This record gives sequence, C-alpha cells and structure tokens, in this order.
Amino acid sequence: MSARRSARGRGSARRPGAVRRRIAAVVVVAAVIAVGVYVPASLLAPIAPASAEVTKYTAPTEKALSLRFPDYGATAVEAVGFDDSLTTSGDSKPRSIASISKIVTALVVLSKKPLDGGSGPDITFTASDRALYDTYLAQDGEVAAMPAGLTLTEKQTLQVALIKSANNYASALAYWAFGSNQAYVTAAKAWLKEHGLNHTTLVEPTGLNAANRSTATDLVKLGKLALANPDIASIVSTKSVDIPVVGTVENSNKLLGIDDVVGIKTGTLDEAGACLLFATREEVLGHTVTVVGVMLGGVDHDSLDVDVAKLLTSVKSGFQTVTAVTADDVYGSYDTEWGSNAHAVAAKTVSKLVYGSATVKAVPALDTVGEATAGSKVGTLRVTIGSSVTTVPLVLDRAMTEPDAWWRLTNPSSVF
Repeated sequence: MSARRSARGRGSARRPGAVRRRIAAVVVVAAVIAVGVYVPASLLAPIAPASAEVTKYTAPTEKALSLRFPDYGATAVEAVGFDDSLTTSGDSKPRSIASISKIVTALVVLSKKPLDGGSGPDITFTASDRALYDTYLAQDGEVAAMPAGLTLTEKQTLQVALIKSANNYASALAYWAFGSNQAYVTAAKAWLKEHGLNHTTLVEPTGLNAANRSTATDLVKLGKLALANPDIASIVSTKSVDIPVVGTVENSNKLLGIDDVVGIKTGTLDEAGACLLFATREEVLGHTVTVVGVMLGGVDHDSLDVDVAKLLTSVKSGFQTVTAVTADDVYGSYDTEWGSNAHAVAAKTVSKLVYGSATVKAVPALDTVGEATAGSKVGTLRVTIGSSVTTVPLVLDRAMTEPDAWWRLTNPSSVF
C-alpha cells in the first residue's frame, strides 16, 4: 500500500512542471495569435488623412493715386471700366457748358435720324438756315458758310457742327430733325432724362446761351455716351475734313492727337470760360484703356490745355498691375507623423490692371489629404482684386505617401 502511495507521490511532484509547460504553450499560442492579428491589422488599418496648416496671406503693396487737378472751376475724370474711378475737383454745381452742348445736340439728332453706318440723308439748307449765319455772327459765335440751296449729308453737317463748332450748323441740324427750337428742347430734355443726365439743362442746341448748364460728373457720362456712338466718336477724333463750299474744317480741339487724346469737344463762353470735354485711348501696361474727363472754367484754352495734359499724365501714372497671386505661392502645409509632407501651392498667377488702389484678398479652402501624387488638387483659392473674383486651384507641390510597415508596427497609438 505504501508503494502505491509512493508512486502517486512521485506523480504529484511532476505536476508543477507540466503546468508551467502548459502555460508556456498557451502564451506562445496567444503570442502567435496576437502577432497574427496585430501585424496585418497594423499594416491594413486606414490612416486618418492629414489636415493643412493654412499660410497667412499678405496683400501686395500698392501705390496711392495722386491726381493733378487745377485750382479753378470744376473737373471730373474717370478711367472707363474701372470701378469707383470717377474723381472730381472743384464745385459740383451746374455750370454753363458752352459748345459742349453740341455733343448733346448731335446725340439727340442721331437718336431720331441715325446714320446707320453711312452718311445719312441729304439736307438742303433754306433761306431761313442761311439767316442763322448772320444771327450767330452778330453774337460773335463760330459760324461756317451756309448758302441757301447748299446740300450736304447729315454726316457732313455733323462734321461742321462738331469739328469746327459752327453754331449755325448745329442749329440747322436741330431744326431739320425736330422742326423748331422748342421741339428740339423737348426732345433733348427727354433724351437727357433717359440717359440719367439729371443735372444737365439745354435751352437751345449751340451753347451760346449761358443757360445751357451741366455738372462735371454729368459731362463725363455724356463723354462716355459720345464715345459709345461710333459716328460721333469718329467725327470728334477727326483733325480736319474737306466739306463742299464750306472748305477745310479744322478741329477746334488743339489737344487732339497729343497724349493719345481722341476728342471730344471744346467750349468757350464768357460765362463758362474755357471748357474741354476730353477723352484718351492709350496702351497702359499692355492694356488699352479709355479715360474720359472734363475741365470747366479755365481762363483760356492754352492754359486749360496745359492743365488737362498735367491731369492726364497723373491719371496714366495711377494705373498699376497688381499681382495678387503667383503660381507656386504656398497657401497651406501638410505634415505627417511619419515624415511625409507637402505644400498646397497656387496653380496659376492672378494679376489685374487697376487704377489707383484696390482691395486685394486671397482666401484658401483646403481639403484633408491622404496618399496623393504631386499636382493633385487639394483645395481652392478665392482671389479678389477690386470687384474681380477668380478661383484658383491649389495643388500639392510633391507627393504625399502612406507610412511604411515599420512605422505602422511601432506606432500603434497612431494607427489605432
């Protein structure tokens, strides 16, 4: 009996080792299982995409606008097509506008009797028209020969009225189109209202009456309307033209052709002083720009022309090309824990010709990014220069890569 007990005792003595072996085996199996699960899980787990750190935008420095206005009368000037570019100096009250009135007369007549790309109908002048010569000559007004029975085209009549500023031709044209001065004045009033020239009044077609009045800002509008009419624009930019019986007609605007001046109309009257409604078309920094302005109340045309030239020089210097964004400028950065990094850069340059200063902004909107190739679009940039808005793609300047296996296996807290 004791022998059996002894055998059982020897078996019991071996049990702790067996337990340890079993535990070791379990640990090994567990480790194998853990490794078998962790490794593929680490290698296959999706990595959260990287967010961008936005780069602060700094707007380019711009030069201030500094215009050279005269110290008399009223002046206004506008760079056509450039928002808020209308600038004024002097008083804002309606002033006598002298022969600038003839631009209104021409536009009102053409609204009823357009040239339609040609010379228009013939006009045969009567004895009553001939009498206008004496009437305006007695007032020391500019006139041109107009014998009764002379026949000219509507275009030729406009040329004498606008280029030479002949008062008898302006009146004859208005009476031919509307029948009488009162009918013309009524038509002119309606036309002025239709075109928003609310501070302009005409009582006759020539401007010899000082009651023909307007403001500098209204006259800039009138100048733009004149340039928009191809027939008027062509006539006022003509230096001279030969007219049957009348002879060679010379333009009264001595600035025409100087400093890219293309018109528009002179005016002279004791009550008005020397006046000029002017326009230029010129190449500025690779762009064709139009400037329209008016100067009222000068002492004489020689000094007025000098002041207009000074103003136009300062206007030209007020143009500048603003480059808001340059291609490859950085607007965001992507950085990852495993060392992959890239910049979000502008895909193209954005520039604009401006007059004076303009509000310049660039606002990025960036996506999160995972694995991506160089050049991949990762957002947009909203670029504002004045009233112009452009959307520019933002792209990666280099590839963004996924982490390698070692980084995944050794950074479980970032993987899971």
